[in-house]
Amino acid sequence: MATPTPRVRMPATAKAGETIEIKTLISHEMESGNRKDKDGKVIPRKIINGFEAKFNGKQVFKTVWHPAISANPFMSFFVKVPEAGTFEFAWTDDDGSVYKSEQKIAIG
Repeated sequence: MATPTPRVRMPATAKAGETIEIKTLISHEMESGNRKDKDGKVIPRKIINGFEAKFNGKQVFKTVWHPAISANPFMSFFVKVPEAGTFEFAWTDDDGSVYKSEQKIAIG
């Protein structure tokens, strides 16, 4: 499997106090641990099990995912932007790997 690639789509600017939509997608196979390979051996579970978004270091969104989540999971959520700053996004894999992305937003 290739290294998971996180993608984020959100506005570059917003008005102070405006609510914006953030769309995230990460390319990941999300192996449930229920399938078998050609030799009949169980393919180990390997899923993104957590996602967290922070704005200027403060958590604004967090979720826990389970094996039923789709491959290449897409998520959309809304956040009120009080000031200019940086969004930090982190996806956590079963093996402890964390895939990160950052996006800045300006007030204008």
